[in-house]
Amino acid sequence: MKKLHALLLTLAGMFILSMPASAEQSKTFGNYTIHYNAINTQMLDASVAKSYQIKRSRNRALLTISVLENVLGTTAKPVKAKVTAIAKNLSDQLRKITLREIEDAGAIYYIGEVPIRNEETLKFEIRVRPTGVDETYTVTFQQQFFTE
Repeated sequence: MKKLHALLLTLAGMFILSMPASAEQSKTFGNYTIHYNAINTQMLDASVAKSYQIKRSRNRALLTISVLENVLGTTAKPVKAKVTAIAKNLSDQLRKITLREIEDAGAIYYIGEVPIRNEETLKFEIRVRPTGVDETYTVTFQQQFFTE
């Protein structure tokens, strides 16, 4: 549990440091909010990366996704979902991302790694279908990575 919290704090810190103040890394669809982020894996604490079997490298990015159900009058609750993701570079070369589900202390996250190059921009497409819901929600975003 401590390792998950360390991973989440690291990811949150990296998100805050890497994004402009006005950027938002979530999208809401009806009762569900999808949070997403991509960071260079070299930014992760070595012990956290090891405990989650994430390869630390300047040439790899970590995609993280969480799905929350917005319940009126309460804090949003994490929900399981079928989540898939792909990335394409600006030349439209496809990179499939294998996602793993991590569940700990009520939190549910989906993480996956993708190779990156210096100054490369990736266009991500994430598809999410929360458990028990017939609709699939799609989130797209692009991000440039710096490895040197």
